[in-house]
Amino acid sequence: MDNAIYGSAKAWVNFNGNSGASPVIRQSYNVSSVTRNSAGNYTVTMTNAMVDANYSVSYLCRLESNSGAYQCPNLAYGNVPTTTAFNIVCFSNSGGFTDSTYNFVSVIR
Repeated sequence: MDNAIYGSAKAWVNFNGNSGASPVIRQSYNVSSVTRNSAGNYTVTMTNAMVDANYSVSYLCRLESNSGAYQCPNLAYGNVPTTTAFNIVCFSNSGGFTDSTYNFVSVIR
C-alpha cells in the first residue's frame, strides 16, 4: 500500500484488548481486524497489503487503572511481520503478558 504519502501512517488502530476474547476496535485506518491470540498477545491484520514487510510498527499499551505501568510493548518474539499482518504483545512490569484496555498502533513505511 503506497497510496499515502511516503513516511506517513499506512495503517493505525486504537483498540480495547481487555474486552474478552475479541478485541474491540474503537477507530482504525487500513486495519481489518485485531485478534487476541492469548493474554496480551494480538495479531493486527491490515486491509490492504504493504508493498513488502519492511515497515515500522509503533505500539503503546496501558490499562485503564493506575495499578501498574503496563508499558513495555513490542513485536511478539518469533513472529515475523508479513505484508498483511503482524503480532504485538503487551506485558506488565512483572514480565507477564497482560490484556490492555488501551492499545495504540501505527504502521509507517
